[in-house]
Amino acid sequence: MSKNDDTLILGAVAYDPKVVTIWEGFKQYFKQHDLPFDYVLYSNYERMAEALLDGDIHVAWNSPLAWVRAKRLAVARGETVRAVAMRDTDCDLASVVVVRADSPIKAMADLKGRVVAVGAADSPQATLIPLAHLASHGLKPETDFQVQRHNVLVGKHGDHIGGERAAAQALMAGHADAACMIEGNYHAFVADGTLRASATRVLTRTLPYDHCNFTVTARAPAMPVKRFHDLLLQMSYDDPEVKPLMDMEGLKAWREGRVEGYRALETAVNEFNFYDASGEITSADCLAMM
Repeated sequence: MSKNDDTLILGAVAYDPKVVTIWEGFKQYFKQHDLPFDYVLYSNYERMAEALLDGDIHVAWNSPLAWVRAKRLAVARGETVRAVAMRDTDCDLASVVVVRADSPIKAMADLKGRVVAVGAADSPQATLIPLAHLASHGLKPETDFQVQRHNVLVGKHGDHIGGERAAAQALMAGHADAACMIEGNYHAFVADGTLRASATRVLTRTLPYDHCNFTVTARAPAMPVKRFHDLLLQMSYDDPEVKPLMDMEGLKAWREGRVEGYRALETAVNEFNFYDASGEITSADCLAMM
């Protein structure tokens, strides 16, 4: 980026073709409201986190796992990052461990010796957080139960829900005794028929956690970042210009960024040695698929 260019550059991960439509729309909106804006798409969050710290982009539309990595990369360089904003739908989420309705599994302890299906290795919602939840209740993955992994598009941090859907399908097909997924997708899978109505039940639910945020470093240009923040929070779902974009991004309002909701994921990252303290990738599954 040219040092004389006042355009705010955002990074996002292309987990779905609609990402182009979303950011082209927001690009026009920001420009119409006097914020020069452009975006760069990445194939994976790991590269985007590095690009943010290298100064190739000003703002990263980070997954929760990418937030954890960006924070660790920043600390290792003697820098800081902050969460500027997030969606209303990024706050206070939960994952569930689901079993078939007729399963003899009635409590978490009954998962011992069973097969638990999960999503992609780097999915916070369908792998890391629910497995850490089970571990916190004395059930060690691959020791007390077998983990059946569905590594679809590793690098997208579970935003591409193919692995999560595959875990649900494995449960229905009888290839797994339980499946992990975010609660919202559980209901969506029931609605779209991936999980037959009344054929499953929730065995356990994790504590609440938060999802994506817009992340910036302390080196990001202050005034454009503030303008970006202010325009986001001023957006109204009643505005026909932005409503379709907000629908595609899955929100009704932008909120102030917060980071307290990432503690469960931090615990899971440490529990399963996904990143080291400096943000380097240490997950064998992730390294093998990148």
